[in-house]
Amino acid sequence: MMRSKTPSPIVLHAAATGIRVGAVRRSAVGLCALLALAAIWFSGCGPEEASFRLNLEGRDPAKIRPVQNEAVRDALQKLFGTPDKPLAPDDSGLDLALLEPASGPIGGDAQGRQTGLYRRYCAVCHGTSGDGAGPTASMLTPYPRDFRSGVFKYTSTASGAKPTRDDLTGVLLRGVPGTAMPSHIQLRSEEINALVEYVRYLSVRGQVETYLLQLVVDEDAYLPLSMKEILEEGVAPIAQQWAQAPSLAVTPPPPPKTDTAELWAASVARGRELYVTKDAQCVKCHGPEGAGDGEDSELYDDWNKPKKGLTAERTAELARLYTLPLQKVRPRNFREGVFRGGSRPEDLYLRICVGIKGTPMPAAGPAPGARGVLTPDDIWHVVHYVLSLSRE
Repeated sequence: MMRSKTPSPIVLHAAATGIRVGAVRRSAVGLCALLALAAIWFSGCGPEEASFRLNLEGRDPAKIRPVQNEAVRDALQKLFGTPDKPLAPDDSGLDLALLEPASGPIGGDAQGRQTGLYRRYCAVCHGTSGDGAGPTASMLTPYPRDFRSGVFKYTSTASGAKPTRDDLTGVLLRGVPGTAMPSHIQLRSEEINALVEYVRYLSVRGQVETYLLQLVVDEDAYLPLSMKEILEEGVAPIAQQWAQAPSLAVTPPPPPKTDTAELWAASVARGRELYVTKDAQCVKCHGPEGAGDGEDSELYDDWNKPKKGLTAERTAELARLYTLPLQKVRPRNFREGVFRGGSRPEDLYLRICVGIKGTPMPAAGPAPGARGVLTPDDIWHVVHYVLSLSRE
């Protein structure tokens, strides 16, 4: 029986967005062993009912009273359920029907559809709780993303905004080159959609968890908690941030003309001039020639900054409060031609324009109420300069 040659929706999406199908498929091959480990780890070797780990990063568990611990856990379970049986609270913006195939243990149904997608493909690195501390996390550089803070690096949205669904879909399809995050382009479009929704679920739940810990532990709120208050002051504002994301997306404008060798060379030269300016600050991290060897060598992202004390002794003291050790950020070496947020010119434009959220890479482009360090044409010139370095 001949296999149909009709491209899958995922392949069509990849073609439309410039993702190289062959390249991303090859990037996933090297992680087959990792996925096999995931299948073993999450297919019945643990407890019958999976549970979320309470987010105590940076907190001393001994200073949290049992009644406070129980109050936070109980509220979260009433609102969001468990990893095996998720719930979508009112006004959360989450789609329970989409969550179901991504949740629960690894398996399948009578129609041959995969279930437990998150544990099958994601939890071995990102953890069942979405805390970025799965079984393999300590071996990886950079660490897997901790979804619970609601901060995602590679987005099309303005500084401080949540990603759009297309942003999360793009990361799942192309992976993150140069890291352990593979492409999942082999999955069906409905499976990708389910994983995107589950990541959103872990993020919304994680931010509500942070809200509850601040309320119950830091402010020592009166117990029992009011579920109405949690929905109105915790869930709804977070859901609103996600709902606003599409309206805050940036669409790269057409670049200046570079259809002749002279125009291309002029754009690259202008990009080089902008790259070394004090305002742009590219050199500080990426170095004078884009080799990732700038003078700022002590760089940390938002997930690692709290682990760094003013002294080595204080850093050692803080280490006991965190699951994973302190890890530095490595600025990109443009000459390697590996761009984690995507290698299309449009992808590089967005990285410069809106920055890389949660990292020292700031937004340089115009934003509502701000002119920005660089104009759109300036950004394109810097993109062309960076591309020229990668092509060397």
